[in-house]
Amino acid sequence: MRLKRVVITGLGAVSPFGKGADQLFEALAAGKSGIEIVPELKRIGGLGPRVTGPVTGVDPREIPRKNRRSMSRMSIYALLAAQEALAQGGVDEIIRTGGRLGIAMGSTVGSVDTMEEFFNEYLVSKSIEHIKSMLFFRIMGHSCAANVAQTLGITGRTLAPSAACSTGCQAVGLGYEAVALGRQDMMLCGGADEFHPLTAATFDIMQAASTKYNDRPDCTPRPFDRDRDGIVCSEGAGLLLLESLDSALERGADILAEVTGFASTSDATSIANPDPAPMRRCMETAMKDAGLETSEVGYVNAHATGTMQGDEAECRAIADLLGEVPVSSLKGHLGHTMAASGALELIACVHMLRTGQLIPTRNLENPAPECSGVRHLRTVEQASIQNILKNNFALGGVNCTVALRRFSHDG
Repeated sequence: MRLKRVVITGLGAVSPFGKGADQLFEALAAGKSGIEIVPELKRIGGLGPRVTGPVTGVDPREIPRKNRRSMSRMSIYALLAAQEALAQGGVDEIIRTGGRLGIAMGSTVGSVDTMEEFFNEYLVSKSIEHIKSMLFFRIMGHSCAANVAQTLGITGRTLAPSAACSTGCQAVGLGYEAVALGRQDMMLCGGADEFHPLTAATFDIMQAASTKYNDRPDCTPRPFDRDRDGIVCSEGAGLLLLESLDSALERGADILAEVTGFASTSDATSIANPDPAPMRRCMETAMKDAGLETSEVGYVNAHATGTMQGDEAECRAIADLLGEVPVSSLKGHLGHTMAASGALELIACVHMLRTGQLIPTRNLENPAPECSGVRHLRTVEQASIQNILKNNFALGGVNCTVALRRFSHDG
């Protein structure tokens, strides 16, 4: 069976830098930090982190109330990002509602804000008399995908992966496969998450959350750095419109980049501790899918969240496979946007391919000896690269890599 070529024709982002994919890239290129002190976190007993990357510049009232009633913040972010991606891709209502377009979109869990609202009522009153009927639609695991599909009238397939930090990257991979196999002409792919203190608490309990820089939010997280001390949890949404090359050419769409390969593999060595060997195997499998030789990879966008074990394992895997390839992580700018991270960072990778402007790792001042063997980007560099690998590695051992290529008609 001949696979279709898959291209990207639309991008949509809601991030700690506000609404818009261009705004995201401009902030990254300028070296800005989206991390802030959140005073409310002080009121939670035992919680170490005091900083996060909150979404700014979003007005939920942009969305009609009849649709907004079933949406938590993450679904609102997802819808706004979806609208931007579809607008850029020139997708009209006929295409949206005609079955040609599907969705692959996930979150880490359903809305924790809404779960808290439910249990605050239920545990106190032991009654459901005052529980609103729309609550369930904010809590369900496929809330973002369902709300976006309902609001925009999308009638193609709906996929809602939930793979923690790998969710957004895996969603793009699933969308790529659906289009390549001819199951859909287009797929709207990515992830969304909203910040809740329990998200930060999860990593704090595992001693993997950043706490040393609570009074200096712009100094954390610190991927690959000697003084890194853990994850900073953030929020947002990233959506990419994937489309068959035939469909894009027929519509006269502006082609932004090409997805050439994908791999999602399992690290069965530990549910919590990363292992370099499965990471390497994931990247190698994606490269094989893309038909890439090691010498053809011009840049790796790392998952690297600023944890001691995770950053070291990923560096060892990249160095073992690709040697001193240029590498950076965008977590130092954005924090960890969880299920949105893979998609938001892929959006940045598309911009890097198009502009030739490689974004460095923010807060990387003293590269850790255990993170050696690759060429860490520490300043913005101009480079005409053809191929990028994008990694996301999640708790639970779900590893994902997507291969992107600068688009050319001759392939």
